[in-house]
Amino acid sequence: QVQVVESGGGLVQAGGSLRLSCAASGSIFSINAMAWYRQAPGKQRELVAAISSGNTNYADSVKGRFTISRDNAQNTVYLQMNSLKPEDTAVYYCAARVRLRVGVPSGDYWGQGTQVTVSS
Repeated sequence: QVQVVESGGGLVQAGGSLRLSCAASGSIFSINAMAWYRQAPGKQRELVAAISSGNTNYADSVKGRFTISRDNAQNTVYLQMNSLKPEDTAVYYCAARVRLRVGVPSGDYWGQGTQVTVSS
């Protein structure tokens, strides 16, 4: 019913930039929030950044370097990543909290992830 697709990952040198995109589509009534998570090898998945009703929050490790933004009309969220570090290397996942119709609780939908690799 809902598809979440990420794009924009890749290989970049330390200090470089990447922009991730995530689009949600399908039978969507509204999207309450969208967020980016990441999971590095051997580590737990962690919240990177989230946006809801214009409010944003970031993990301490990315504050001042990453910026999350959203295009509500396109059900799309972006993550601009600057000054990348090797420790940012991970699979980045997009999540959308979606309401399918009025009166139904929202549910979380996840993308398949996109690999970001930062070389030193």
